[in-house]
Amino acid sequence: MIPASPAPFQGVYAATLVPFLADGTLDETLFCEHLTDCTGRAGTVGILCNGHAGENHLLTRAEKRRVVELAAETIGANRIIVSGVLSEDLNEACDHARDAVAAGADALLVFPPFSWAVSQDAEAIIAHHTAICNAVDVPIMLYQSSIGSGGMAYSIPILEALLRLPKVVAVKEGSWEANAYDRHRRLAARVAPHVDVMASGDEHLLACFAIGTTGSLVSLAAILPTAMSRLFRAVEENDLPLARKIHEAIQPLANLIYGCQPGGRATLRLKACLVMQGKWPSCRTRKASDIIAPEEWQELSAALETAMTVEGP
Repeated sequence: MIPASPAPFQGVYAATLVPFLADGTLDETLFCEHLTDCTGRAGTVGILCNGHAGENHLLTRAEKRRVVELAAETIGANRIIVSGVLSEDLNEACDHARDAVAAGADALLVFPPFSWAVSQDAEAIIAHHTAICNAVDVPIMLYQSSIGSGGMAYSIPILEALLRLPKVVAVKEGSWEANAYDRHRRLAARVAPHVDVMASGDEHLLACFAIGTTGSLVSLAAILPTAMSRLFRAVEENDLPLARKIHEAIQPLANLIYGCQPGGRATLRLKACLVMQGKWPSCRTRKASDIIAPEEWQELSAALETAMTVEGP
C-alpha cells in the first residue's frame, strides 16, 4: 500500500527470492514466511518481487501473478509491493503488467529484455516503456542495468527520454559503478527532479549511498534486511563510522555473491545464505546447472557469519 507521502517510494526494498518444492513448484507457505521475514524489521518500506533475484525470466505468467497475490495477501496492508516486468515480447510484457496490478502490485519495475544486450534500439526501448505505462495506471520504475550489460544499460539520451515519461517515479540504479551512478543521478536531478534515483548495486552500496540516494532495491536485503536498513539510515544521518562498520562486515559477502563467476549463480548463492541461516531447507533454483561446490559453500558461510554480526535481532 503506497503511503500518503510527498516521496512515497523512498527507502529500502528487499528484492525477494522464490522457494521451490521438490517437484519444482512454488513453495507458497515458505514464500509468505520469506516476505514477512524481509519486511518485519523497521526500515524496510517494501519489496521488489519478480525481479532478477526472483527468477522472473524462469517463472510462468501464472506464477508471476501468484507471487504478487501472495505478497499482497501477506504484507500488502503495510508495505509497498513493486513487481518486476520482464518479457521479450511487448504484448506479453503489457499482459504481465496488467496481471501484477490486478494481483495487488503498487508499482511496476520495467526490466530491459535480455535481447537488448546485443544492440540498443532507442525507439524500441522508449516504445516498450511507453506501452507498459499506457497499459496500467500505477507508478513505473526504470531499471538502469550494469555498465557491462551491453545495450541493456541505457545511454544518457535514452535514459533522459525514459525519465521524462509521465508515470516514471523512480530508477533502480544498478550501473555497478559509482561514477556512472553519479552521472545518472545528476541527469535525473536536472531533467526529472521528482524521480527517485535508488542506488541498487549490491557491491557498491556504501559508495553510492554516500554520493546520495533516495533508497535501494537490493537482494542483499532479502538475507540481511536489518543491516541494509541500518546502512541506509547511517548514511542518511551522517554516521560514517557506523556506515563503515556495516560495510566492512557485509562487503566480503556481497563480493562472493555477485562478483564470483559465473555471475548467473547469484540467486543460488543468496538462497544458500537462507539455508545457512536455517530459514530455508533448500537453495533449489529453476536452473538445472545451479550447484555450489563445497569450497564455495564454506567461503559463503564464513562471509555470512561475519555479515550477521551487523544484522542484529
